[in-house]
Amino acid sequence: MAAEAGDGATTAERLRAITEELSGRFLEREDVVRTLIVAMLARQHSLVLGPPGTAKSELARELTARIEGAAFWEILLSKFTAPTRMFGPIDVAALSRGEYRQVYEGRATTADIAFIDEIFKCSTAALNETLGFLNERIYHPENGGEPIRCPLISAITASNELPSGEDSAAIYDRLLVRVEVGYLADPSNFAALVRSAVADSTPPARTTISLTDLQYAVTTAVPAVTVPEPIVDAICTLRAALRRQELIASDRRWRQSVALLQASAFLDGRTAVGENDLAVLTHVLWDSPAQRPTVEREVLQMVNPDARAALDLADTIDELEAELDAKAGQSKEKLSAWAIKEANPKLSRAGKTLEKLRKAAQAQGRSTASIERVLTRQRAVHARILSEALGVDASALQAGH
Repeated sequence: MAAEAGDGATTAERLRAITEELSGRFLEREDVVRTLIVAMLARQHSLVLGPPGTAKSELARELTARIEGAAFWEILLSKFTAPTRMFGPIDVAALSRGEYRQVYEGRATTADIAFIDEIFKCSTAALNETLGFLNERIYHPENGGEPIRCPLISAITASNELPSGEDSAAIYDRLLVRVEVGYLADPSNFAALVRSAVADSTPPARTTISLTDLQYAVTTAVPAVTVPEPIVDAICTLRAALRRQELIASDRRWRQSVALLQASAFLDGRTAVGENDLAVLTHVLWDSPAQRPTVEREVLQMVNPDARAALDLADTIDELEAELDAKAGQSKEKLSAWAIKEANPKLSRAGKTLEKLRKAAQAQGRSTASIERVLTRQRAVHARILSEALGVDASALQAGH
């Protein structure tokens, strides 16, 4: 049963429960789940970017299904998708009477929450209406009547690739939050995925909130979260640091980001934005995935020294994997010697250091998302070296070893 409307604290608590439940179901996606919920609370749109088979659609559907009473609309776009298929087909019965009308029910026009798959394959014909739908929450009817106000709170979009043309770039610019997903990296998580293919008779926990609760949070509770002056100073400092790296975000993007910071604080049950909330900006201030690590380092430099140290270790881990790839074709003896004397000790030390950093961050109440991601990477590379260089069964490498 959902909380009473206006009970912002209870709504935030239930949203945290939803985050935990979905993170348990969608492995290596905790930060993604939280970020999508923050975007929804901020009344912003998000993009989930990743290859096929990474549960992008399933995650979006499962999250949106937790909002009881919300009108949900979903579509898979192609270059041939007509605007009427998105916003309302022609009423054939009315047309036979000489009336030109559209049927809006069940389409984007009446949706509270939307999921748009393959967003960058939006047809040229539907481009302007899609932009209007996302930007102003309006739709211009085919017959040229008055614009229709759409109740859209937030749209989750997905794509297997970045936009390639000018038309799709216009849509990309309007998606404030951008998160990347990949295939499972941690061997123990992959083993858990395989086990999950066997049906479990135990029904999973399924917390929900009502549409009324969400609307109250979006329109009243989140905007009421205060933004202290030191946070404004931190944002100005971050902007200057990114400009020195030649990473320029528009003024509109910076301004819209404030709502994300407020939503992050609300989700954590706080009434004022804190330094930890700045971490959500790592999903906002880049255009290409290649820029994301730079943005993340600059953000974490300010708010989370533990995570910044973890990112430095990530470089070492990446270098070891590159070395492993370069040694392809070498004799088993040489490969084993390198793994035993160099790679394995370095990865073991990295794992222990990352565990210490995670505990320190938890003790200080700081986000562990970045540290967890590097730990997952460490386990994945360690598993490769164990199996490819030493012939050890990689499934023996368990999480938290």
